[in-house]
Amino acid sequence: LSYREQLDFLNPIAQPLASRKLTRKLLKCIRKATKQKQVRRGVKEVQKFINKGEKGITVLAGDTLPIDVYCHIPIMCEERSLPYAYVPSKTDLGAAAGSKRPTCVIMIKPHEEYQEAYDECLEEVSALPMPL
Repeated sequence: LSYREQLDFLNPIAQPLASRKLTRKLLKCIRKATKQKQVRRGVKEVQKFINKGEKGITVLAGDTLPIDVYCHIPIMCEERSLPYAYVPSKTDLGAAAGSKRPTCVIMIKPHEEYQEAYDECLEEVSALPMPL
C-alpha cells in the first residue's frame, strides 16, 4: 500500500503523524538500529524502558486497533520529554525491525554507528506539532 492509501486506516489518536519523507527516514533508521541491536519493540518492552528513563525516539503505528493497547505510551513520552511520532503502518514498522510480525511501537536508541541518521530523525520528530 502507498502512504496515501495507508492514511485511510489511521486511528483518531495518531498525532503527530510523520510525513511520507520522515516515515521513510524513520524506517531506514530502525533498520540500521536493528542491525546494532539498538531497538526496543512492543508495548511491554518500550513501556519498561521508558519507565527506566532510557532515551530514544518512540515510533508508533497509526493503524493499531484497539487503541487502548498503546494509548498510554505518548503520555509517558510527554512526561519524560521523549520525542515520538506515528507512522501509518504497523506492518512496515515490524518489517523495518526485521520481524515478520507487525508491531505497534518501537523505540530507537541512539548509537554511534547511525548517529547522523538518528540525529536527523530526532530533529524532524521534535519539530512536529504536538497534539493538545
